[in-house]
Amino acid sequence: MSWTIHDIGDLHGRVALVTGANTGIGRATAEALAAHGTTVVLACRDLAKAERTAAAIRMSGAARQHRDKTKPDPVWRGRDARTTLNEREDLASATRRGRDARASLSHGQYLATTTRRGRDARTRLNEGEATTMGEVVPLHIDLASLRSVRAAAERFRDRFDRLDLLINNAGVMVPPYTITEDGFELQIGVNHLGHFALTGLLLDRLIETEGSRVVTVSSVGHRRGVIDFADLHSRRRYEPLTAYNQSKLANLLFAFALDRRLRGTTTRSLAAHPGAARTELMRHSPWHFRFVVSRRTRWLFSWLIQDEDRAALPTLRAATDPGATDYFGPSGWREFTGTRAVPARPHPKSRDLEVQERLWAESERLTGVTFDAKRGAPR
Repeated sequence: MSWTIHDIGDLHGRVALVTGANTGIGRATAEALAAHGTTVVLACRDLAKAERTAAAIRMSGAARQHRDKTKPDPVWRGRDARTTLNEREDLASATRRGRDARASLSHGQYLATTTRRGRDARTRLNEGEATTMGEVVPLHIDLASLRSVRAAAERFRDRFDRLDLLINNAGVMVPPYTITEDGFELQIGVNHLGHFALTGLLLDRLIETEGSRVVTVSSVGHRRGVIDFADLHSRRRYEPLTAYNQSKLANLLFAFALDRRLRGTTTRSLAAHPGAARTELMRHSPWHFRFVVSRRTRWLFSWLIQDEDRAALPTLRAATDPGATDYFGPSGWREFTGTRAVPARPHPKSRDLEVQERLWAESERLTGVTFDAKRGAPR
């Protein structure tokens, strides 16, 4: 079943935390959620950048609301739908994905019934009414520091009594060899262990929130990943891409193992991957990688690399689609690019229960965070 950003419903009243939300796919995810009414916490290492991003998202939302109020003939791009509102004529005819939906509108009247994949959606349309933008809140977190992760979780818990969506998005890719303050290789530390700890520390908020979800962002690179339990932190030999692929396999192993532990609750753990995306994540890559993802060569490699807005679609579907399966990616060739988010094919090794449990035990030992899905309380 195809899915685009226009399938996101009303998210008012929900709270989401998105790591790495000041740039790239994280920012695109946060902006889309906020545009649909979600209160979004931008959890970022650089608080100043997070504050600037929050201000930019608020401004874009205000501009969108202003356009909705002042344009007599609004056109929503990306949809095959045109809606004309006229004070003297109460009629709207819209075509969405080849299906006709007709709605009769009158001044101050409740109406709009459309069928979207067999579901009815009802919207109150009032003269001059616009969608309310969700609140955007910066939060400092350094996923390379368990001390910072614990502090960020406490600050979140002090302010919010619910958590509908936890988007484990932040990541680093092929940096120079670095050991974190906790003794972890940077990629396994940030991409997996930091998110493992954050999820455990917020698990009670998630379980207490009806229908909540954890979405962990992996990569097609997980297919080449191997969990090297004998040298998890690459102390014997460091190959940047090998360490990255290991961390992305760890993301999937964690997501699937967590979902199994959450059975019996209304909380779900899902995963997504963005395909090949043109983002800052590639800044440490070899020159030929940077050449391919450069915005100057966009016209040449558009079949292989996509911008962050499209790359965020799998994450958004995992977070918001009521009928979501457990893993999503782009719809195009080899899941590199795509205009839609579709169920993806994880490598069978990500389903290995023995490896999942071994990594889980090691992650609890390294982070000092253990999960109790029945009580929802971290220990």
